[in-house]
Amino acid sequence: MTDLEYLDRAEALLRAIESRCDELNDSTDADIDNQRVGGMITMVFPDGSQIVVNLQKPLHEVWLAARSGGYHYTFADGAWRDTKTGEEFFARLSLAASEHAGQALRFDPGAG
Repeated sequence: MTDLEYLDRAEALLRAIESRCDELNDSTDADIDNQRVGGMITMVFPDGSQIVVNLQKPLHEVWLAARSGGYHYTFADGAWRDTKTGEEFFARLSLAASEHAGQALRFDPGAG
C-alpha cells in the first residue's frame, strides 16, 4: 500500500468514528466526548474512561487503546485487521465502547 492509499483509508476510518460518535450521542445516552487532534481521536466516556485511536503513519497502522488493552491494525482483505488475531477494527471498537459506556454500542466502517 502506498502512503497515499494508507492516508485515504485511515482518514476514512477516523471520519467513520467521529460520525458514529455523533450519531450515538443523538440516539442514545452514551454521551461520548470525541476529540480529534491530527491523526488521533480520543473518546471520553461519562465515567472518565477513554478510548484512543491514533494513526501510525510510518508503519501504515492504526492503533487502538482501551481498558481491555492495546491493539494494532493494518489494512488487509478490505478491512482494518488486528496484526495478531485478524479481528476487524470496528468489531473491537464496538466491544470496547460498549464496555466503557455500560451499554451496547455498534461501530461500523459504513459511517463517514
